[in-house]
Amino acid sequence: MLKKHPRALAFIFFTEMWERVGFYTLMAILVLYMDKVLGWPDARKGDMYGLFLALCYFVPLLGGWLGDKVLGQIRTVRIGAALMGFGYVGLAVSSADNVTTFYLGLLLIGTGTGIFKVNMSVLVGNLYTDKVHLKDAGFNIFYMGVNLGAMVAPLVATFNSAIFGSYHISFWVAAVGMIFALIIFQAGHSHLRPFDGRLGTGGRTAPPPLTPGAIPDAPAPAPQIDRKEFVQRIQTLVILFLIVIFFWIAFYQNFFGLTLFAERSTVVLSWLRPETYQFFEPFFILALTPLLLTLFARLRLKDKEPSTPAKIFLGMLIMSLAMVIMVAASLAGGNEDRNIMSPFWLIGTYFVVTVAEILISPMGQSFVSKVAPPKIAGLMMGGWFAATAIGSYGSGLLGKSYSRLAHHEFFLFLAALMIAAALLVLAFLKRLKRFAS
Repeated sequence: MLKKHPRALAFIFFTEMWERVGFYTLMAILVLYMDKVLGWPDARKGDMYGLFLALCYFVPLLGGWLGDKVLGQIRTVRIGAALMGFGYVGLAVSSADNVTTFYLGLLLIGTGTGIFKVNMSVLVGNLYTDKVHLKDAGFNIFYMGVNLGAMVAPLVATFNSAIFGSYHISFWVAAVGMIFALIIFQAGHSHLRPFDGRLGTGGRTAPPPLTPGAIPDAPAPAPQIDRKEFVQRIQTLVILFLIVIFFWIAFYQNFFGLTLFAERSTVVLSWLRPETYQFFEPFFILALTPLLLTLFARLRLKDKEPSTPAKIFLGMLIMSLAMVIMVAASLAGGNEDRNIMSPFWLIGTYFVVTVAEILISPMGQSFVSKVAPPKIAGLMMGGWFAATAIGSYGSGLLGKSYSRLAHHEFFLFLAALMIAAALLVLAFLKRLKRFAS
């Protein structure tokens, strides 16, 4: 799968994998920790959940600027990883009597995640300056690294909860994951340097001479665009950013509404606890991504591959189907908040959510990388994550209503929201396609 891709992608893949082990271990238990250890009501959990995710995805605006103009992507990634490591330590020593380190830990993790993730995405995009036809596949492979870590994380959390009865051990595991991520990233430094945006665009400090044959050639310079096209590209991205907010409102119920449904409405088994359900989505991504990549490659050979915006449109429709499944699950007994529902309702929902996510998240980042003016690629990738921030904060605000509304009403609203998003993509499809080739 990696044969045609730059060698640097392998180091990015495994760095991202270990970083995600830490982050998704946290996400698998964050709501449960606030519920069972801190004893917070749903409204307070929703506020903190939404604010934390918003921080994770707003900070990329700062991270994109740091990577583009000040430090370069490589240094910014290192700083982000270090902040996350210290943040997990803060959570590990927190308790109901010591919420200060809990707040501080989330602040450090949110900030570190924000400046880390945007620059990792920009590094991936920079690998394909002269291989644009492989960019969608490159982002899909990168996304598999994300989800390999995300798949391992809930199993770690489940093991610690079942064997040790401790969420704190999971926070320590997350900190160790960040150490591994930094080690791998540093090991790939020589392969990554040519794709650091600041080094490639004339930063104030020139890089030292390179040993011949030590690293691959730097990517070719990006083509220049005029002022009118510059503005049009930004406008196109803003349209997508506004629409994708709706998707993230629904998607991040994975860690809130769906987790509460697992805890309160679904049969609890010795091997299948509420945090374990976070395993299924990344598992399905790893299983389905190669199949979808193969399908799109075959369609590409026949000149029938859907455009990136068309894939995003299909993803929105499929996400609405996932919410309809939860409407049916709620009406079938989930509304009663008794542990009587089959786990297959949630597992089936996560399967459908996975297909939608594959069509939207990596495709959206690929779209931004294709359309963004090269001089502000990091800032525009930060805009993608800022849209994610607004949507994730909205997911927390909506999550506060999980106990106040009948659950079928909660999920029906999300289904309607996704249909509206799909219609908006369709309405702007021609404009979105213009710069996506």
